[in-house]
Amino acid sequence: MKTSFTLISLFLISTWGIAQQIPTKEIQIKTALLAAPDELKDGASVYGYDENGKFISLRKGSNDLICLTDDPYSPGFNVSCYHKDLEPFMERGRVLKREGKNPQEIFDIREAEAKSGKLKMPKAGATLFVLTSEAKDYEPVTGQVKDSYLRYVVYIPWATAESTGLPLRPSGPAMPWIMDPGTHRAHIMINPPRDN
Repeated sequence: MKTSFTLISLFLISTWGIAQQIPTKEIQIKTALLAAPDELKDGASVYGYDENGKFISLRKGSNDLICLTDDPYSPGFNVSCYHKDLEPFMERGRVLKREGKNPQEIFDIREAEAKSGKLKMPKAGATLFVLTSEAKDYEPVTGQVKDSYLRYVVYIPWATAESTGLPLRPSGPAMPWIMDPGTHRAHIMINPPRDN
């Protein structure tokens, strides 16, 4: 009897803790859209978490942009938005992560699946916007974010430094460069200078 009471108490406490960590649907949508270009915010789809921590659709959109709210189980604050053509790539990564795969395993599996045609990658470029901040600068109850940083990524599968004329590392502030060249995850990185 005592053991049952203890287990029930622990379950209730952990469930309450999860619910306390996850911001409201409205706050999740508000913060996810911080990564979106202004003209695309109103029509963007938004994915986030329900009160039990399950990843769900929070809002169906009317344009080509998909935004993800901050993961309450990861450190810091990180929201992103990307073109819908990246959704198969992103969803496959989420599934593999839930299966416990590490980053290198996720890369290798998606690389093989993209080469075989099983994983559909964008034919042309597809953009990702990522907005981050330190955990101390994010207030999940109000959705206020301070000292955030927005960077840009353009996925161009299989592209190389030679095919694009881009360097393999930036040699100046905000200079675009190519990362993971020659792979399914080849992408142009654009990191604006941080405000001091």
